[in-house]
Amino acid sequence: MSRAMLLGFLRDRVTLFFTIVFPLMFLVLFGGLFKDAGVSQTEILQIGNVPVIDQMPADARTELDKVLKVERRDDRQAALQAVRDGDYAAAVEQDGGRVIVHYSAADQVRSGTVRSILNLLVQDANQAASGVPPRFNLELSQVEDESLEAIQFVTPGLLGWAIATGATFGASLTLVSWRRKRILRRLRLSPARVPAIVLARVLVSVLIALGQTAIFLGVASLPYFGLRLSGYWWMAVPLVVCATLAFMSIGLLAGAWAKTEESASAIVNLIVLPMAFLSGSFIPADNLPGWIRTVSNVFPLKHLNDAMLDVMVRGQPPTAVLPQVGILIGFAVVVAALAMWLFRWDDV
Repeated sequence: MSRAMLLGFLRDRVTLFFTIVFPLMFLVLFGGLFKDAGVSQTEILQIGNVPVIDQMPADARTELDKVLKVERRDDRQAALQAVRDGDYAAAVEQDGGRVIVHYSAADQVRSGTVRSILNLLVQDANQAASGVPPRFNLELSQVEDESLEAIQFVTPGLLGWAIATGATFGASLTLVSWRRKRILRRLRLSPARVPAIVLARVLVSVLIALGQTAIFLGVASLPYFGLRLSGYWWMAVPLVVCATLAFMSIGLLAGAWAKTEESASAIVNLIVLPMAFLSGSFIPADNLPGWIRTVSNVFPLKHLNDAMLDVMVRGQPPTAVLPQVGILIGFAVVVAALAMWLFRWDDV
């Protein structure tokens, strides 16, 4: 029975595309976009001689060039007009001890960045002119390995979304389709027992999820993307199994409630898409308001993403994600019980 279900999945090109290829396209897209992502430069104009900038030490100027792209202009009016037109974030000039920054209020983000940076430059110049050594120094230290790339953090989230999509849609659409085509009735009257049918469907869903995991990790580990897994990455396997059960329970609940494939698809989309955005699959959850982060804790995808990030990237031991494993299993049990209560063999 499991073999028949798996062959049916592999022969359905539409399902195969949206389960495997479509999520993989997001991995390739995001991985390529963020592969060489760095600090973006803000363009400003320097009007004539500006000693605060021109007389900077070589190492300090190198650091400045990483965040500001300074272009010199001698025509003051043309420089100010370029700022008004939005072509540049600001124009800076110096008159003796006065450093003047001309900026446009229409672009608060870029102009605010420039004002902050130039304010620090002026403070450093004043410090150097006073001849008094600074009392405090700021040192920056990244807690993760400096070799970590964006693909390290993109892969777990997108993989979680792919598993959630495949398991929920697969369970819901299969249940509705079998009920409408009277396949459930035939299976009920056949010698096959209900636990065997359920186990076969669970086994197929788990195999598909593990296949998605292998493909995702294989593609992300290519030299172009450069995914580096921690020593405990294998813990992702039991996490994927538990998460598949949780997402299947959502699909079974939607399939038990819906009467047509279209309505089942709509219900699943209404659950999976907001869950993906609120769980950090596409955007970091830390950027969301506090109350939304609290609400997102009810979603199994949030716990799957956090757990896989811990064991695949941060190098946390398996014991660190046991709470997430318990949450995923508990969620699956509760929602599956609700789906069984709503389950019906026929549309009648």
